[in-house]
Amino acid sequence: MSIRTELPARARAHLTATGLHLARGGRPVLTGVDLAVSAGDRLGVVGENGTGKTTLIQVLAGRLAADRGTVHRAGTLGVADQEIPVDPARTVGDLIDIELTEVRRVLRNLDEATGALVAGQPDADERYAEALAAAEALNAWDADRQVEISLAALGAVADRDRPLATLSVGQRYRVRLACLLGAGHDLLLLDEPTNHLDAGGLEHLTARLREHSGAVVLVSHDRALLADVVTAVLDLEPGRDGRPRVYGGGYLGYQEGHQAERERWEHEYRAQQREHQRLADDLSAAQNRLSTGWRPEKGTGKHTRATRAPGLVRAVHRRQEDLAAHRVDVPAPPLRFRVPELGNLPGVRLLQADAVTLRGRWAQPRSLLLQSGDRLVITGPNGAGKSSLMAVLAGAIEPTSGAVQRKRAARIAWLSQESPAPSRRTAHEEYAAALPGPDRVPLSELGLLPSAALGRPVAELSVGQQRRLQLAIALAARPHVLLLDEPTNHLSTRLVDELTEALSATPAAVVVATHDRQLLRDTADWPRLRL
Repeated sequence: MSIRTELPARARAHLTATGLHLARGGRPVLTGVDLAVSAGDRLGVVGENGTGKTTLIQVLAGRLAADRGTVHRAGTLGVADQEIPVDPARTVGDLIDIELTEVRRVLRNLDEATGALVAGQPDADERYAEALAAAEALNAWDADRQVEISLAALGAVADRDRPLATLSVGQRYRVRLACLLGAGHDLLLLDEPTNHLDAGGLEHLTARLREHSGAVVLVSHDRALLADVVTAVLDLEPGRDGRPRVYGGGYLGYQEGHQAERERWEHEYRAQQREHQRLADDLSAAQNRLSTGWRPEKGTGKHTRATRAPGLVRAVHRRQEDLAAHRVDVPAPPLRFRVPELGNLPGVRLLQADAVTLRGRWAQPRSLLLQSGDRLVITGPNGAGKSSLMAVLAGAIEPTSGAVQRKRAARIAWLSQESPAPSRRTAHEEYAAALPGPDRVPLSELGLLPSAALGRPVAELSVGQQRRLQLAIALAARPHVLLLDEPTNHLSTRLVDELTEALSATPAAVVVATHDRQLLRDTADWPRLRL
């Protein structure tokens, strides 16, 4: 639930964090995070999966204590987590009331102060003025109406008697987000708020955040939302100096600054590696000369070996000293995503759906044909049946009517929207179990997971790292048909950019179901199937 720290601050609202450090299980999660946001600021937080974005939100909200560092807040606070625990006894109305607790309290205080003023009690004037100012600062009389507006705009359930336990994960999240947007908080901490929104909901969220008078800290992989909303970006992925970095100039400023810094980093790293190798080669050559120098060529003077030896020994020592003095102080840059060569069967009907329907999802028959190199984007509002159609194409469920034909030799890989429940097997074991045989692409070669994550249980990986593992499993099968359902969910912005570029170039047939506005822009020339 959201946390309130003070009375409304409005123009004085601010949130600062200095030198935040936090480790879990001996592994650094936050390393020297500094940030400052005031009223009107909207800070985007990005970084590779597992860099501590959700952890930072918990620390800023006061739910988790950092090992070192300080956090200061002024103003009321609302927090949107990625997941909402379900209390079977709670209803939609209960959730609204909980989120508007401060509004309800302020209005009660105003009623009590009004009664005291009418009764002529001592200090009633001052008490009434304070209560009225607090109510006006929160715009308390309009809070319920604003919640109702957001419920409608986000496509959320508005029936206040509806039990939360009867709602899907996405429905519960939309109700909670509507409450936050309508409550008038000074400070908003939002962790991946777009994951369960359709196009209309995304437009509403964008507009509300842009007009928000307080401060916003926004963790998101939604590149369009970041581009449209944020005024600055905090990149939690450690730079060359091992610390996070704040970029001004909105999302475009971050993209340009991060790219330039990454290129400098990679250039310096390669230069140091080349110099280190040169020194190592020189040492090896000197050692070889020292060895062969003890064997003068036939016909040379008998004292040659004695006269050459000291010079060769000194040369070896000099090169040993040079190599020891050369420090490789530039750490290896972050991973780069590498897509394996996917399957290609030119001129072959890989997958064909003829007039398929699915009871309860869509009644109008749908047909499609996929060959190597084909591209298709499936769009439509929440509940239209996009994920169900992907499951039908993948063979996970049978259509009510119609038929799906798949080429026997064609490999079909499906990245579903919801990842399976994480197991206690390590990432490497999970990958090997999903793709047995010697022909699979080594997991380490895909550039999706750092080496430290490969030996950890899947259940201990971040949500984003689990998503990366599922993507790796889908790609490493070298499919001829790649079915991707909301592929950008939980993935970093950099990885999504690299994935989008790879999808455009692969010879495999690719089908994408998505609400991601930037991905829709990037695939504007792909054929569309709207449900």
